[in-house]
Amino acid sequence: MAKASPAITLRGVTKSFGKTVAVNHLDLEIGSGEFFSMLGPSGSGKTTVLRLIAGFELPDAGTIELAGTDVTNLAPFDRDVNTVFQDYALFGHMSVLENVEYGLRVRKVNKAERTKRAMHALETVRLADFADRKPSQLSGGQRQRVALARSIVVEPKVLLLDEPLGALDMKLREQMQIELKQLQRQLGITFIFVTHDQEEALTLSDRIAVFNNGTIEQLGTPEELYEKPKSEFVAGFVGTSNIFTPEQSKKLFGKSGKFALRPEKVDVLAKAKSGSLSAKVEEVIYLGSYIRLLLDVDGISIKVTVSEGVFHRDQTVQINMSAADLVAL
Repeated sequence: MAKASPAITLRGVTKSFGKTVAVNHLDLEIGSGEFFSMLGPSGSGKTTVLRLIAGFELPDAGTIELAGTDVTNLAPFDRDVNTVFQDYALFGHMSVLENVEYGLRVRKVNKAERTKRAMHALETVRLADFADRKPSQLSGGQRQRVALARSIVVEPKVLLLDEPLGALDMKLREQMQIELKQLQRQLGITFIFVTHDQEEALTLSDRIAVFNNGTIEQLGTPEELYEKPKSEFVAGFVGTSNIFTPEQSKKLFGKSGKFALRPEKVDVLAKAKSGSLSAKVEEVIYLGSYIRLLLDVDGISIKVTVSEGVFHRDQTVQINMSAADLVAL
């Protein structure tokens, strides 16, 4: 039995804007039905890759395939993909139903069929009761769901999401993250999600590509990126890490090399024990569900995460760190 083609295949894709190389000889495969996130800071190339897949930009070199078909030079409307933008891009003069129907109307679908499909899409995002309202009468989260309904109603093979939750407040973003994941599972469509928010990417994704300077620093599952970062950039961008220089590693652990250690891997002890180190508390940052401590161990700054306790600046505490928890960079 022949293996199914990936939903997206990029081979040697390069894109420059003037002297700036936005995407540098990129190879990437994204599986059918995958929730795939492209994570990275501004200017890392992730949004350019999304626009290349959508057809809003054409590559200077390389090829782009959708389900095994070369679409490198095809216009956006000739690609079986759809895009959800951060600003929703809804038509203010149209009702919610008319907004969702719009793509079907452009495709010359008859009125009865497009109304049926649009209402089904609105039911999928739980907005069927809002079909007659205008976008201005909806909350930010509801408008985002309308934008999603409008994108899925044309049944694309791939849905591209360009930082779609960026304009929402934190509570609404968390709610929409759950809804997005559930919607993707329900539809079985390949989702390609662009974000600079590492927590969002970890929450939603089957796999994540971490972008930096137009290339992928690391590609893997959320667990792989968090537990086994391959570079200092990934260790620092995906979550928080202590990065130890070879000299610091030798001093603290008796090991040569550059290593990363997650703050939650450092134990704060009630009292000194064999192998523990004395540390001075430099900062205490209360973050609700946990406390972040910034410690000084013989001139080396160490970030620690604890779930509870009473701490104050200039306090001396005992900590324990295991060399087994170090990740080589």
